[in-house]
Amino acid sequence: MTASQPMLGNSTSSVLGRRLGGELVKLRTAAGLTQSHAAKALTSSITKVTKMERGWVPMRDPDIRALCELYEVHDPGTVGRLQELARLDRERRKAKGWWDDYAMLGTMQEYVTLESAATSIKAWQPAYVPGLLQTPDYVRGLRATPANAASVARRNDPDEEFIASRLARQRRLTDDPPLALYAVLYEAVLRNFPGGVETARGQLDHLTKMADLPNVTIQVFPFRNGTHQGLNGSFNIISFAEPGAMDVAYSEAAFKQTWVEGGEGAAGYDDLFELIATRALDERESLSFLHHLCKEL
Repeated sequence: MTASQPMLGNSTSSVLGRRLGGELVKLRTAAGLTQSHAAKALTSSITKVTKMERGWVPMRDPDIRALCELYEVHDPGTVGRLQELARLDRERRKAKGWWDDYAMLGTMQEYVTLESAATSIKAWQPAYVPGLLQTPDYVRGLRATPANAASVARRNDPDEEFIASRLARQRRLTDDPPLALYAVLYEAVLRNFPGGVETARGQLDHLTKMADLPNVTIQVFPFRNGTHQGLNGSFNIISFAEPGAMDVAYSEAAFKQTWVEGGEGAAGYDDLFELIATRALDERESLSFLHHLCKEL
């Protein structure tokens, strides 16, 4: 369970489950039907329909087909898309992986589970190097800041265990098949290093090496290129299949994390990312920027 997830009894909602439930609510509303109608079609209770629509329970294909029939949704593509979303949700709920060996709380547990199943991630960062690209010394520097140190102490979560979990996440970039990562970094990220000069040199050198991987794209957005809406906070766009088909956007700001689960909301983040990437330095210019910055240290 994550800190951001609502609960009902022994049920826990999931990102993909909530997205599927939202799609079904739209279809039911468009058909002019109530939860009572849905419950009757499923030979179940209104409580069960509520759980389904709010993403609290995994959904079976027969239930999806029955609801689509009730809502007069006969397009095979639409029905198939809902069933695929349900399948992914069921797999995520029962998934076991390396992250089970590490202590991770709140939204991070859900995020890492999705990241482990993703085929590609687009990341915009105005403040920190993305977790998939951080060196151990960079992580130690971040964890040593007063606010983070207090949080670590409260959770009894040793630094080295956290670093090990981060390195385990990074194996996705070299696994077969590898995760495709497209990261755009604001210049401030590259000029505000925790841990001092040596940490900065090591992190910049690591970024240049990672940029050489065929599945990793790194661009820099310099100060001189002005402002944009993305400076309000970082966000990641997680994709599981063909571009845009199953996207989930995760945004982060101080004391707040937000999931945007498909549809126009996730598409809006994708449009913003493309705008930022278009205005950023290209890959060659970005690599030159990293080398030049490293020489300045």
